[in-house]
This record gives sequence, structure tokens and C-alpha cells, in this order.
Amino acid sequence: MSKILVNSNGPLHGEVSVSGAKNAVLPLLAATLLTEEQCIIESVPDLADVKVMKKMLANYGAKVDDSEEGIVKVTADTITTVEGNPELVQEMRASTVAMGPLLARCGHVVMPMPGGCTIGKRPIDLHLKGFKALGATVVESEDKVEITAGEGGLVGDVIYLDFPSVGATENILMAAVLAKGTTIIENAAKEPEIIDLANLLNKMGAKIKSAGTDMIRIEGVSRLSGAVHEVIPDRIEAGTFMLAAAITRGDLLVKNALPGHVRPIIAKLKECGVKVETVEEGIYVDARERELNATDIKTLPYPGFPTDIQSPFMAFLTTVNGKSTVRETVFENRFMHVVELNRMGADITTENREAIIPGGKKLRGAKVRATDLRAGAAMVLAGLVATGTTEVSEIYHIERGYENFVGKFKSIGADIMKVSED
Repeated sequence: MSKILVNSNGPLHGEVSVSGAKNAVLPLLAATLLTEEQCIIESVPDLADVKVMKKMLANYGAKVDDSEEGIVKVTADTITTVEGNPELVQEMRASTVAMGPLLARCGHVVMPMPGGCTIGKRPIDLHLKGFKALGATVVESEDKVEITAGEGGLVGDVIYLDFPSVGATENILMAAVLAKGTTIIENAAKEPEIIDLANLLNKMGAKIKSAGTDMIRIEGVSRLSGAVHEVIPDRIEAGTFMLAAAITRGDLLVKNALPGHVRPIIAKLKECGVKVETVEEGIYVDARERELNATDIKTLPYPGFPTDIQSPFMAFLTTVNGKSTVRETVFENRFMHVVELNRMGADITTENREAIIPGGKKLRGAKVRATDLRAGAAMVLAGLVATGTTEVSEIYHIERGYENFVGKFKSIGADIMKVSED
């Protein structure tokens, strides 16, 4: 096991480039199971979750070529099994995104119950509701779910999601592209990652309209072909580095970031007094010699404030003047990082899904845990301004979602290193 050591060494400066989006690349790779032809996915980040997804594709019989840096070529000309590998599935909750493609192509899929970060229940009932609406039968047991299409295959229908779930929208979208007739997903997720997936599927020959709105229309086709597609930049990584500039009172050019994808983060940083500018190369953040003040945050599905940036933003709010309130509405268990921040002197209090951050705290280095992927980033951000040394353990969470995390921070002046706990 390894850990990250981080020390305060003043404001961060320079430029950093955002990698391909973790939350986009996983469904894009899963979509390659929909065709016998080769798909080429570019700007693929080097992440632990991507490694798991590539192993999963190989488990289903796909040929995976990742010999070129940042490029993954997948040829799923033969599907050898529709059963997910329990060990791989337990490593990553996003493994469920293979259900839609396998059901659409093979008419049958068996999926063990998934693992991933312990930030909330995140049940797959909406995924299963969508499959049932398309005519599939679902048999659930304690450790797996088995889904079978009807004799004539999947048939399009109108599907209303009780919550705009990203995973359910992606799974239903991929199942519906090969279904007979028209499928309409109402109250669909609007995230940029949904648009990215629809763009790939349309390149493959699907007929999808209005992705990125709350009503997506899919006209089923008989087959899909191969395609070449580049992954969108990671908006959560962009937000993390924007906050790195803010918390250290430095200035950073966050290259390859798309401003339209991070509007709520930009708005909240500006409310706190941080200067944020959209430039040709990306987003420029300047917090030098500025009086920064509190703000309130409420997480919401896109285009609201992203739950994935809630914990890093909370770390920043511990350092500004005044009291801030953070309301978490997406996941019921996403305040586990509060205990870790309090070890560093944050003095945050929580009640139900609301956290009160006093602000103006002088954080001190401590031994803390990365309780989940984004909480790990929050601990590192706090360590950048804490006195002494901060030791962050369980960093495998961080490596699930940030490419070259330590290297990128070093490149902008952070005193940070990864060491073996041995």
C-alpha cells in the first residue's frame, strides 16, 4: 500500500492540462461491446478504473489493444460470455454500464452486484426498470442480477426515470440503440458524459436525438459499426485544480478545461472572491492577494453544482472568511471526509445532509484517509495549506479517478510525493 505526503509550500503557479474524463471513458469503452467492428477511443486517461474496464472487456471476449499511449482499440467481434467477473465487478461500481450493451447485443446478461466508493447506496433499480420497459425479464438474487430480452428482442418504449440517474440513462441508452422501434427516456440525466456517449453511438450508426436534455429520443437500428472517438476533458479534475489555485491563493491556467462544463464551480469561486477567466487555452484562476469569503453550496444533478466536487470545495471553504453551508442532496453518505478534515482542525459540524464550515481555520498536518475518490483529493488540497506534513492513506481511491495526480501537482509547485507505506 502507498500513501501521499504533502506539505504547505505557498501558492501554486503555472499551468496544468486536464485529462480525459473518467466518468465519460468508462461508458464509452462499454459501448464498444455493441459492435463486431473495431472502435478506437482516444484521450483515454491512465486510471485504475480504466484498467479494470479493459480487463472486463477482455473477460467478455473483446480484443483490447492499449499499446499506444492514450489510445484504446477494442474489437468485440465475438462475445464469449455474458457473465461479469465478480472480482472485477466488485472493484468498480461503473461495471454495471456493461449491462445495456450486452443485453442489446446478446439478449442476455448476468451481472454480480457492484462495488466502488462507499458514498451512498446508488442502487441499480432504475437501470432494471428501464430494461423491463424494453421488454426484458429481470431475476434478482442476493449476489447477482440476470436479465433476459424477450423472444423478439428488446422493444422501444417510453421510460420515465424517477431520478435523473447518469448510470441508468447510459445503460438504457445503450440497450435502446439496437431495440425495435422508438425509445424515449424522460427525466434523463443531462451530464456532458451523456452527450459524449451519444456522440460515439451516433458515429457508430445509432439514431439518438436530444442527448443533454431531459428527454432523449432513440430510434432503434439493426446493427452498429466501428468508430473513432475522443473522450471529453474531465470536468471534475478541472474543478479540482481550480480549487488548488484558490486554496493556496495562487494562480493556475487549467488547460483543456471546458468552461461550459464547470459553470457552477466558476460561479461559486467568483462568489468567494476568486478571479476566474475563460481563455483560449482553458480556464485561468487567480486567487493571489484577494480577500476570500464564505458561500453556500447545494449539490444537484447536472447542470447544478456537482456532488463530485463537494468535498474538495469544502476543503477550500475551511480557509475563507465567514461561515459556509454545504447541503448534499445526491448521495446520503458523502460527508465521510468531514471527520478527516476535522483531524486537521477544520471544526466542521454536520446534521443530516448539511455541513456547517466555520471558515478562517489554520489547518494542521495530520494522518488522514482518502475515504473515497473525491475525498482523497480534498485531503490533498487541505494538506497544501496545512502546517507540517499531511499523510493521506488509502490513495487507491484517488488513483481510480485522477491521472498522474502527484506528477501534475508537482508540476505546479506542490511539495507532494507518493511513498510506499512499507
